[in-house]
Amino acid sequence: MPEDRLDRMDRSIVAALARDGRLSMAELAAQVGLSKTPVQARVKRLEQEGYIRGYAAIVDRERMGEGHVAFVQVKLSDTRSAALDAFNRAVLAVPEVEQCHMIASSFDYLLKVRTRNIDAYRRVLGERISSLPHVAQTSTFVAMETVKDR
Repeated sequence: MPEDRLDRMDRSIVAALARDGRLSMAELAAQVGLSKTPVQARVKRLEQEGYIRGYAAIVDRERMGEGHVAFVQVKLSDTRSAALDAFNRAVLAVPEVEQCHMIASSFDYLLKVRTRNIDAYRRVLGERISSLPHVAQTSTFVAMETVKDR
């Protein structure tokens, strides 16, 4: 189902669950103005069709000892499909890389990397990120403060 085929009620359900994924079906039904059974059916359909990919806890990374955030621009030496595929597969195996985006810019990828401190980041950059397939150059931007994270 294409994105534009979601109706207002589907969008209300998705928005409510995005705010609080722990809502019971009864609470969700009350919020969106439907009874429980149709809401359950819609949620199940939204999950099956991939609009809702999963549910997660919002973790305080600072308290978990993962407060250091760096954004890394990555330029590849080769941007043909096989090289991009190799990089994409390999970056998935680096647990410190929280996000990876292919970018239309003077560099090829932007990574969000989370570690406990600058020393740990330096090791991840030198030993893991720099050795990913076809990495030619990296530039790092360290976040000094997170103002908005959602």
